[in-house]
Amino acid sequence: MVEGASSGDSENADKVVGGTSDEEQGADPSRQSNAPAAVRAVSNAAQDIGGFIRAQREMAQVSLRQLAERAGVSNPYLSQIERGLRKPSAEVLGQIAKGLRVSAEALYVRAGILEQRESSPVRDAILADPVINERQKQVLLEIYTSFCHENQADE
Repeated sequence: MVEGASSGDSENADKVVGGTSDEEQGADPSRQSNAPAAVRAVSNAAQDIGGFIRAQREMAQVSLRQLAERAGVSNPYLSQIERGLRKPSAEVLGQIAKGLRVSAEALYVRAGILEQRESSPVRDAILADPVINERQKQVLLEIYTSFCHENQADE
């Protein structure tokens, strides 16, 4: 339970966006077979992205509290994301990506917001470069992609 919250507050804190509880969302795997397929898909995506974020955070040796501060989200909200109780928006994923210093695109793909592009050594190198920021990576990728499309059109 969240510190300083009443039991009624914790009940509301466990609800996911849209006003449905985690039970209704199918967060409990034993109840997922009764949930509609779309609800199960959202729940699975939320759990998948949450687990991925937790793994990235642990690999970076960053505490939950530190990441919440870096990303500008509350500690309880980030915890709910990691446990698969909430599915973050694209904006929140971008903030978490900055806090973890990972590609926002990787989080978007993992969350099902973007489709995964075929990998290329150039793309992978740009995305993995720790020296440049996310915006610079996106600009470089856009330029690279435009050159590739231009060259394909010339053939």
